[in-house]
Amino acid sequence: MLNISLHAQQNASYEIYALKYAQLKQATPISQWVLNGPEKDSVDIVFVFWLIKDNKGKNILVDAGCSADLQNAIDFGLYKFTRPDSVLMQAGLKAADITDIIISHPHWDHIDGINLFPNAHTWIQKEDYNYFVGQAWQKDGNPGGFAGRDVLQLVNLNIAGKVTLVDGDNKEIFPGIKVFTGSRHTYNSQYVLVQSGADKVVIASDNIWVYYNLEKMLPPPPYGTFDAKGYVAGMQRMKTMASKIDYIIPAHDARVFAKFSKISEAVIRIK
Repeated sequence: MLNISLHAQQNASYEIYALKYAQLKQATPISQWVLNGPEKDSVDIVFVFWLIKDNKGKNILVDAGCSADLQNAIDFGLYKFTRPDSVLMQAGLKAADITDIIISHPHWDHIDGINLFPNAHTWIQKEDYNYFVGQAWQKDGNPGGFAGRDVLQLVNLNIAGKVTLVDGDNKEIFPGIKVFTGSRHTYNSQYVLVQSGADKVVIASDNIWVYYNLEKMLPPPPYGTFDAKGYVAGMQRMKTMASKIDYIIPAHDARVFAKFSKISEAVIRIK
């Protein structure tokens, strides 16, 4: 079990960025992302990963995007695709500079890019890992959103000693960086709370798909979570964590790129 107590530290300070590597060509109905959401209103969808960096050499990604040759990405219709390691260069870093990747959950658009970052150590929830590499592919499992090649990538990294399985909720894995569970977007997905100076930022990833989920406290349709009540409870919990509502960051809503300082067309600084 991970010894979290070794990482205790107060008032850690990080820079936090969102990096867009693709988008959908056309806006989609909110009802595709929110249970009982309106069909007449639409949302622009982006595909994003996040960078957390300090001044001591730690460069941590939350999720890793995907590669353009992945069949899932082709089928989904990703548009204006830029390989995640190339987007990272717009934030002033090379792929080899990434020290760690926190995987919120193992859907293809969040995990497929892990091998683009050769020096990174990967962190994923233990139950999510076990389901992803095992039960999901059985007759009673649910491999929706998973890619077989990503299973092989992650298992090979684990064999190489480059994976830590985080066991449960409210775990501080780096000074000032905690992960939380309960939303169950996948079997045991996690989201990330970052202490940056006096502020706290929640990187929700797919534990909030779009702002409408958060604004109306509504879960996604059934294909978006194992536990709709848990998904809503997760959002309610995030509201008690973040310093302000704007510091709760959903995964796929293009509006986030209008809320914060722009570094480039694909990169914004959240904090």
